[in-house]
Amino acid sequence: MVEGKGHRPERIYVRSRDDQLLIEAEAVRIGADILIYIWGGERPHIGSVAAAQPRPSHKDPACVSATASVMTFPGHKEDVIVKEAAESIAAGLDTHVVVTAGIHWDDLDAEKIAVIMENCREVMRDLLLKLR
Repeated sequence: MVEGKGHRPERIYVRSRDDQLLIEAEAVRIGADILIYIWGGERPHIGSVAAAQPRPSHKDPACVSATASVMTFPGHKEDVIVKEAAESIAAGLDTHVVVTAGIHWDDLDAEKIAVIMENCREVMRDLLLKLR
């Protein structure tokens, strides 16, 4: 280990208000960039990863949008979550963002999956507000 001056990254933790289908996330600033990890359920893990970069919007070049690349492990379905989160945070803060997510509950129906997706969006909105 190298001794000397170090930099402890800023960490921000948020959680959904829904405790039954609880989603948690933590963001870490690494210089100007942001690393976010999202987890929830009975067996949290790493299922998908997205890296997003801000860019001028195609509809209005005066606005910032973002483009993400996604990698998903076979059998996992968090790709939609990480892509949406990475692009919204990258565009909202005009910086590079990496998001990883792993969420798992057994035997979910479509209604519970919709609640989980909304809980993920709630967590991302809260993170964006705290990161600004």
